[in-house]
Amino acid sequence: MADSAGIQQGSPAIGAAGLVPAAPGAGGTEGSGAARGSARIAVKKAQLRSSPRPKKLEKLGVYSSCKAEGACKCNGWKSQNPPPTPPQTEQQSNAVNLQEPCRSCSHTLGDHVTHLENVSEEEMNRLLGIVLDVEYLYTCIHKEEDADTKQVYFSLFKLLRKSILQMGKPMLEAQESPPFEKPSIEQGVNNFVQYKFSHLPSKERQTIMELAKMFLNQINYWQLETPSQRRQRVPNDDAAGYKVNYTRWLCYCNVPQFCDSLPRYETTQIFGRTLLRSVFTVMRKQLLEQARQEKDKLPPEKRTLILTHFPKFLSMLEEEVYSHNSPIWSQDFLAGAAGGQIPIHTGDTPLYYSTSPVSVDPSTCGSVSPARKAASVLEPNPAGEKRKPSEPLSHEENKRPRVVGDIPMDLINEVMATIADPAAIPETSLLSAHSARDEAARLEERRGVIEFHVIGNSLNQKPNKRILMWLVGLQNVFSHQLPRMPKEYITRLVFDPKHKTLSLIKDGRVIGGICFRMFPSQGFTEIVFCAVTSNEQVKGYGTHLMNHLKEYHIKHEILNFLTYADEYAIGYFKKQGFSKDIKVPKSKYVGYIKDYEGATLMGCELNPSIPYTEFSVIIKKQKEIIKKLIERKQAQIRKVYPGLSCFKDGVRQIPIESIPGIRETGWKPVGKGFLKGLLYPVKKTEAPGYYQVIRFPMDLKTMSERLKSRYYTTRKLFMADMQRIFTNCREYNPPESEYYKCANLLEKFFYTKIKEAGLIEK
Repeated sequence: MADSAGIQQGSPAIGAAGLVPAAPGAGGTEGSGAARGSARIAVKKAQLRSSPRPKKLEKLGVYSSCKAEGACKCNGWKSQNPPPTPPQTEQQSNAVNLQEPCRSCSHTLGDHVTHLENVSEEEMNRLLGIVLDVEYLYTCIHKEEDADTKQVYFSLFKLLRKSILQMGKPMLEAQESPPFEKPSIEQGVNNFVQYKFSHLPSKERQTIMELAKMFLNQINYWQLETPSQRRQRVPNDDAAGYKVNYTRWLCYCNVPQFCDSLPRYETTQIFGRTLLRSVFTVMRKQLLEQARQEKDKLPPEKRTLILTHFPKFLSMLEEEVYSHNSPIWSQDFLAGAAGGQIPIHTGDTPLYYSTSPVSVDPSTCGSVSPARKAASVLEPNPAGEKRKPSEPLSHEENKRPRVVGDIPMDLINEVMATIADPAAIPETSLLSAHSARDEAARLEERRGVIEFHVIGNSLNQKPNKRILMWLVGLQNVFSHQLPRMPKEYITRLVFDPKHKTLSLIKDGRVIGGICFRMFPSQGFTEIVFCAVTSNEQVKGYGTHLMNHLKEYHIKHEILNFLTYADEYAIGYFKKQGFSKDIKVPKSKYVGYIKDYEGATLMGCELNPSIPYTEFSVIIKKQKEIIKKLIERKQAQIRKVYPGLSCFKDGVRQIPIESIPGIRETGWKPVGKGFLKGLLYPVKKTEAPGYYQVIRFPMDLKTMSERLKSRYYTTRKLFMADMQRIFTNCREYNPPESEYYKCANLLEKFFYTKIKEAGLIEK
């Protein structure tokens, strides 16, 4: 199925789309130089393999040890007459004399190749391929200036030379063999697509697949910077670890691209998050800069994909790459969740993922709450849930306002292209009045300054020292910040196995948390304690804590919070979306939660479609888009039209739409759409999902036909059909829409006329 097709690698997508690869060097896409080198070697191998057998023996003799009697130590035949410059013609060079003596040991060429007499052509061609790879590596060694790279080239040169002498296959000797880290980059990106975008319709999900393939191919063709270059750029980085990965990359991915006698692996299949972290920032910057420089050369069908969607895809992936608690890098990602298995094929290896997001067991000590990250214009699924193809749209979804066509998608894409890089959106100062409350905390989390962990005590498992230390720290924070709460009571609840605490960790110590108890069978969670240590307040930690808690509960399908707030906490909870209007039925929570004297019961209903930890970022981006749209609209409507002169000629009234410039402002005639739906049956193309919401449609044309056929035998039948028109309109359209208001007005007018006609009592 197209919906379940995975990320399959092919040719470099950006290169195919029109971007010119960068030249190899200090990090970049492996350019045309490497491709030409590989092509030249392939041509030489083809020519050599088509040569006569004596010519092949001469070539192999140069790399074959002497087999003459007397234990000759010569390791390769050397011609008495070195090749002239320029070389002889092909016809002359074909004349090979097996009796020609070696310049080094004086034994004949035949003495060096006796072991090849009964070797098949296929095996001989394989050995000749290794010979040409050896010669190419020899050239690389002399041209290479970097010491680390030169050392790797020399090691591979000796390996291939040894393989020719022993007529064996080149096998790299290393402590570890591929893959070097699990999950691989490829699997991590597959997990990311599944985690964030599994809910999208097939067409939009295919766009995400294209972006993922584009990204994976860029990594596979990316030229890593040398360890010395990286040390200069990032002095405090793990230089030893990077050097190990660089060496592995050269041996298994880079050199085998032009020396095909070595086994070759894709970078994305044998390396994991560690290598990706070391290249992602530079790679993202170069790719986006290259895209902006080459945007005029891009094919129109690829322009929106690369300039608009690709930057946002990279921004979202970047957060998962550097996040400490992202679930996509877990080896058992989605393995234990309920649901069907979707086969995602990458290369030749099938990977199986569940259709549900990773589930964190609330009964497990020290479980990490994987935060759902930023949404984008492509609307990734925050909860990671996928609606089944046969599942109809919910009633509430269909009642949402229909704004399709309100702003043309071409205009949206054009505006988005001007905001190609989300990082280019100006950052709001953290001291600004317009800054989001959790902005500073979110940035600190992204940089790894703070962490969030859902922890709890357990009677069934061996105590974890770190978890116990954090629980003690939470007990201290709650005791200091909630002085009116008995310390023994706080201790009992924090260490109660039925209670969990979302802990805020900074520099290895607890600085805040929210203690809660989940009641899955009742559909709500009680928040017991919520506090941040005094010297860390007014930094947005409280808001960010609550947002993480909301996302944690959405993953566990609990969508209601209840808490008793004292007079000092009511303001905080109101800012977090709590109110005194409790949505949970009283019968669900009475007897389950603790009652506090002098406190106010407050509740909060969660929306599973909202990525709470990134909500302010999304709003900020949306404001930037709206601002751009407004600027464009203002530029269009600043044209000054001449005044109306028709009234001087005695005209008393004109249609509004005839006023010059009125339509350019966005004005539209009101009510015509409603009248069309009132007079004729609603078309599916004009109102998507209409017939899934409205089970019994009705319109005036149908009523007219029924009237002619004498269907209406009573007044009640006639009035029921008319009433159905008004009811359907209100059922499908939101209360603030013009259609809803028109239905109310027409209904009122209808019943006024019915009463005047005496058809019903006044």
